Amino acid sequence: MAVYNYSNTKMGTFAAIAVFLYGLIPLAFGLPPIWRQPEQVHLSYPGLPGSMLVTWTTLNETDSVVEYGVWGGKLFELSAKGQATLFEDGGFEKRKMFIHRVMLTDLKPGISYVYHCGSDAGWSDMFYLTALKEGADWTPRFALFGDMGNENPQSLARLQKDTQIGMYDAILHIGDFAYDMHEDNARIGDQFMRQVESIAAYVPYMTCPGNHENPYNFSNYRHRFSMPGNTESLWYSWNIGPVHIVSFSTEVYFYLNYGLDLLFKQYEWLQKDLEEANRPESRAQRPWIITMGHRPMYCSNADKDDCTQFNSCIRTGLNNTDPPAPGLEDLFYRYGVDLEVWAHEHSYERLWPVYNYTVFNGSKNEPYVNPKAPVHIITGSAGCRERTDPFVPDFRAWSAFRSTDYGYARMQVFNSSHLYLEQVSDDKYGKVIDSIWLVKDKHGPEAWL
Repeated sequence: MAVYNYSNTKMGTFAAIAVFLYGLIPLAFGLPPIWRQPEQVHLSYPGLPGSMLVTWTTLNETDSVVEYGVWGGKLFELSAKGQATLFEDGGFEKRKMFIHRVMLTDLKPGISYVYHCGSDAGWSDMFYLTALKEGADWTPRFALFGDMGNENPQSLARLQKDTQIGMYDAILHIGDFAYDMHEDNARIGDQFMRQVESIAAYVPYMTCPGNHENPYNFSNYRHRFSMPGNTESLWYSWNIGPVHIVSFSTEVYFYLNYGLDLLFKQYEWLQKDLEEANRPESRAQRPWIITMGHRPMYCSNADKDDCTQFNSCIRTGLNNTDPPAPGLEDLFYRYGVDLEVWAHEHSYERLWPVYNYTVFNGSKNEPYVNPKAPVHIITGSAGCRERTDPFVPDFRAWSAFRSTDYGYARMQVFNSSHLYLEQVSDDKYGKVIDSIWLVKDKHGPEAWL
């Protein structure tokens, strides 16, 4: 017969109460609880062959360690250490968090690794990554989208599945995150980064800033992401396969209160980067140049955004500054940019090859075969609380296809001459609603002749 031990039960109860009360002591004395558990894990490609950068957040200071090993081999037989930086949000609570960064090096191209990050005070879940292949002779695959928030992130579930079955080598998020990262003293930013961990912890999650990141001088964006270069992720470039990707900030044209010098520094950097990318040996190795920026030069949406104006400041620059600020259309045309991807408008729009509001199709029957001007794609309908943006009723002469469906784009760069891009509709359960082959026998400014 079981004996009911009242004494032991009572002691167990007292012990449980004591533990509970001990946990309340920090709250009773106004002390923050201790949170050393890693969260918000995401990858980026730092631009060095055989490398990957792992970034994550803790709410208290800890060591920064990544343990990893080749998929199918011994778990965590390799280890790398990094460092954490303190980030203080600009909201009234002045919330603090620690952003950890660890560089993995000497990764074998195309090989998958299992990893986790953190320290002996707490480890993340286990994730996997695949080191990018080296050289230009392979076919990189991308997901592209902008304007995805915590609330109504309609495309996220489909992107999660795509990513985890290995459909992409990198993800390009073309501005506007969380809606908005600074809100509720940056807790919305925390929620968003936890949410996208399901894709960003598996492949490089490459970003550019949008207008929704502007509070406190883009501080949440600048501190949370880890892009190549030394510009706090505002502008940078990187190479993948036969592609040179240039990411930049359109917001320097709008938030002049943060300094006009940023606009001119970026323009000077863009000019030098594109000049380097157009050296004969550079363009021979990586013939495709693709730019990504948040606010487009052109759009046919029924709002009053900059891209609806004939002289949009992204396209033609600013005349109300001293000195006048140059726009980007002439620069990108002069250096033979092949494809320009944008977001901001909560819709999808594909343009005919266009320069200065003039269409330069390759031919009547094959407009994207050897076009005589850059091609623009706007894909900003991943899903957010602001819903989608309508279009004006009539097509513009330079607009080829439009959709207000929620969704995102996929892109594959097959070789030096063939690039494939498609738009996926989440409203239509993953149906591809638009696609093009961009085919070019020549790259660079001579392709326009």
